Amino acid sequence: MKHHATDAHTLTAAYALGALEDDERTAFDAHLHACEACRQEAAEFEATAARLAAAVSQPPPAAAKAQVMAAIDGVRQLPPRLPTHATKPAGGSLRRKAVPLALAAGVAAAALGGVAVWQAQNGQDLRARARQTQQQLDTVSAVLAAPDARTVHGRASNGTLTTVVASDRQNRAVFTAARLPAPTPGKTYQLWLDHDGIMRPAGLLDHDGTVVLTGNPADAGAVGLTLEPAGGSPQPTTDPLLLMPLRA
Repeated sequence: MKHHATDAHTLTAAYALGALEDDERTAFDAHLHACEACRQEAAEFEATAARLAAAVSQPPPAAAKAQVMAAIDGVRQLPPRLPTHATKPAGGSLRRKAVPLALAAGVAAAALGGVAVWQAQNGQDLRARARQTQQQLDTVSAVLAAPDARTVHGRASNGTLTTVVASDRQNRAVFTAARLPAPTPGKTYQLWLDHDGIMRPAGLLDHDGTVVLTGNPADAGAVGLTLEPAGGSPQPTTDPLLLMPLRA
């Protein structure tokens, strides 16, 4: 994503996430009418945030509502927690450094609502799943908040929409898939990192979602996606559905 020098150009992600003050949003709305680059960038941020949030969220169990309603009368209402003081940033302007943090917070909020329901309705197994989800969220948030984070979008030959957010400093990357067709029985989708023509395994997925890539994405030139036997393969056995460059 291209960085711009002026303050107005640095607010696209915050605008897409609804993180602007009313006066800032009004001013930025006017700016968008004259700036095609910002319109495009804001639309990309909205799409990326929606995909990441949908990918890590989890539906509550079918019986969750009935159980919560049955137990709610026995839960004591706690008073609200009020901050000791509140301050407003001088001038109301947002720093670009805060933008990926806001995006990470949006992803975490979308997922942790489901985690809370899991913990209320189930036992140790789902608490372990909640911990795993939290660890994934921590990694995703760290990549999004990295100063050198970069985002690339792609479309696989089977119609899957893909997004990769990568940080060379952290040597981490996250891959998000949307509209991923279900694999045929006995098959799974496998991710690869292309290191100078050598494809190295980087993770498995069989449905829409976000995967933290394994391996060394900082040294990779592209991310690949193939359909492999269940359990994965040490090397690709089919033509790639996607080979998306990680660098411009």
